[in-house]
Order: sequence, then structure tokens, then C-alpha cells
Amino acid sequence: MEDGKILVVEDQDAMRESLVIAFKDEGYQVEGVASGEEAIQRLGNNVYDLVVTDLKMKKVDGLEVLKAVKAANSSTEVVLITAYGTISTAVQAIRDGAYDYVTKPFRHQEILKVAKKALEKKVLKDRVRYLEGEIRDKYRFEGIVGNSNAMLEVLKVTSHVCRTESTVLITGESGTGKELIARAIHYNSPRKDAPFVVINCGALPENLQESELFGHVKGSFTGAVKDKMGLFQQAQKGTILLDEIGETLPSTQVKLLRFLQDGEIRPVGGNKAMYVDTRIIAATNENLEKAVESGRFRKDLFYRINVIRIHIPPLMERREDIPLLVEYFLEKILEKLNKGKKTLSNEAMSALSNYDWPGNIRELQNIIERAVALSRNEVINAEELPIPVDEFVTLTKNPLEHEKKRSLIVTTLSEQEKNAIIEALNKYGGNQTKVAKVLGISTTTLWRKIKKYRIKPQHEISDSIEN
Repeated sequence: MEDGKILVVEDQDAMRESLVIAFKDEGYQVEGVASGEEAIQRLGNNVYDLVVTDLKMKKVDGLEVLKAVKAANSSTEVVLITAYGTISTAVQAIRDGAYDYVTKPFRHQEILKVAKKALEKKVLKDRVRYLEGEIRDKYRFEGIVGNSNAMLEVLKVTSHVCRTESTVLITGESGTGKELIARAIHYNSPRKDAPFVVINCGALPENLQESELFGHVKGSFTGAVKDKMGLFQQAQKGTILLDEIGETLPSTQVKLLRFLQDGEIRPVGGNKAMYVDTRIIAATNENLEKAVESGRFRKDLFYRINVIRIHIPPLMERREDIPLLVEYFLEKILEKLNKGKKTLSNEAMSALSNYDWPGNIRELQNIIERAVALSRNEVINAEELPIPVDEFVTLTKNPLEHEKKRSLIVTTLSEQEKNAIIEALNKYGGNQTKVAKVLGISTTTLWRKIKKYRIKPQHEISDSIEN
């Protein structure tokens, strides 16, 4: 049995009836009409997958039927039946959107084969259109959940920014959902059909930052065995998200500034600038104003990216959104893991609502997924949540004791980190490059922690790099 609804338009009764019978024998839903006028009338009240129409008919011919079909539903395919003398007209009809034509006389198997291929194309087109819609809907405001005043303000600004071409700076702690906001901006903007490219600047090796972002030409450095297209070119007509933009090198910042000023980039080793139509969205979890004051980030670049700022508050500052987020993640994770219905007990919800969430929304999502995966009960209890047992017990029984214990834990971890940095700095004579490599962090992160802990090592701190 075949799927598909077909309309046969043929003014010769015997031909029309034989075609209707042939298509029905193959399992199609078929209707037959004797004129182009009647066909156009049917198109106003019905949706067809395929229209098979004679080209030469009185009053309203096959070309007019074709136009009416495409006006009613552009995805409906059309196959024309033509005599040998009108093949040139049929070829023009294909240019106008017809799928194919068959010439008289023909065998039923011939037109059935053409019809089958036309219907397969229709299915593929519908599938592509559906997937494109799914992608847009998925990223429209996916995961941006909350009705707190803080998040309503974020959503308000985001919706306005979508309609502009302005550069956007998204700030907020790690795990607050900066990339989600950036995706929402892109997929609701006029650029939604072009690429959305994401790059974490802090994850790029320092010697490859410029090459990754702007590309390079063959032979520009050791290992450049061929020309490479940069991420900015890959985001042509679309949007590029520069996550952790504060981690970019001074040389990279100069090139970013030039792009924001005149829309041009220059590949590493290239001697010719090229124009790129790409919108920048920058994101960071650090205080760029302080980075400007310290000289690590260019003031002029900061002004260029700080056109419209969207700040996403940490989860602990919008606790009223936690129940909504829990409900959202619970539904998504149950579907993902193919689990039956599960809910959280009042005690579990209370524990989640009072937890401080240092990892923000990302941590909440991970905790819900782990609880769903491991719990054997329909109701997930507080004891099953992967947060410290003492933490949620003291939350509900002794809040003051909880605060005291939490302060002790944070202080202890901070002291351990501070001592490790001091020890490494002293060991390597204050050379930050060596210390950062040993500790497995970037030099920028190390610098921030030195400032945070007000560390004064025994040796003078140095940024020198040994050759």
C-alpha cells in the first residue's frame, strides 16, 4: 500500500477513469476531475500531495492548474501529461515548478513510476521543512525558564535585541545560561537561517587563537600546510558567540576591534583584508571593567562590545524560579531516559530551593538527571538528591548551623587553593606562565586568583616566558 493523496485532472473521460483506477490499485487516495476549473475549485478546499494534470485542456489548461497548485500549497508536486508537440511547453512548466512530465501515449507503469518519485520528493521536502521548524522552535527560548522579576527583565531585553543588529555582551556566572540567551537572540533574528557559531575563547591555545578565529594562509607558520577558513568566515551572514571573551590575547583583541569598526578580517599570514558579514555576541563570567582597569582588556574594544548588555543573575538570586526549572528539567530528563512518571517530595523541593547553587542552572540540571537515573521510587526524596546530606538536613532543621558549616567548607577550600598558588609561585620564582601550566589553568585565571587572594609571593611575580 502506498501513501499519498492524488488529484487527476483530465478532460478525456476514458483516460481520467483509467488513471484513477491505476492509482487506486497502488493504494493511493485518488480523486478525478474533468476540467481545470473544477481542479482549482478542489484546491481551495483540499490538500493534495500530487496533482496529475493534462497540459492541453479547454478554458483552463495545465499551466494554469500548475500555478494554482503552487499558490495553494508550494510543497504539492505536479506531473504533466502532454502530447509530443507540446514538450517545449512542458519543459517550461518544469522551470515553473512542475516535477516532471509524461508524453502520450504512455503505459500506466510509466506514470506510476514518475508519480512515486514525485511523492518521495514531497515527503523529503516536508521532512526538511519540519526539521527546520523544529530547529528554530528548539532554540527559540529553549531552557530559558523563569518568572522572577530578574528573568522577566532578561527576556524583555532579549526579545528587543533579536530585532536589532547591535553587538551584545552577555554577562553572568558560569552555568547561568549565557549561551541559551545567545541562541535565542540568533534564532529569533533575521539571521536565523545562517550559521550560529560558538567558540570558547578560553579553550583556544594562545598560539592558535587568531588562526581559529580569522583563518590562516598556507605557509604562514609551522603546521599551516593549507589555507584555513576561520570561524568568522564560517559564520558568514550569521552570528558568532565569543564565549569568555576576556580570555582573548591583546593581538586578538586588536583584530576584533578592527572587525567591529569596519567589518574586515585578515587571515594570519595574509596580506589582503576581507569583508565578513557576521554579528558578534560576546559572553563572559568575569568583570571586564576590572580587566580594562588592569590593562588586560582593551578599553576601546570593551566599549565596542558593550553596546547592549544582558546580565543573567545567579540562580541563588532568583530562587523563585527553581520550582519551574525543576519541573522543566524533570519533564525533559524523564523523556530522555525513557522513565515513567516521577515527582519530588516537598522536602526534596525545599532542599533544592534553599541550596546555594554554586554551579547555577547547569548544576541543577545535572542533579535532577542523576536523581532521576538512580531513584527507584516514583517520588524522589531529599535523601536521594546528590547534594551533601548534611547540607539539606541542616537547611530544614537548623539554618544557622548550616550557614556556619557552609562558611567553614568554603573557607577551607579557598585556603587550600590560595596555599597551592603561593607554593607554586614561590617554587618557580614568581613566573606566572610556569605556575599556570603546572596548576592546569590559564595565565588570566591565575592573575585573577592572585588578585582575589591578595597574594604577595616571596619572589617578584613575573610574566616572562622562557624560550
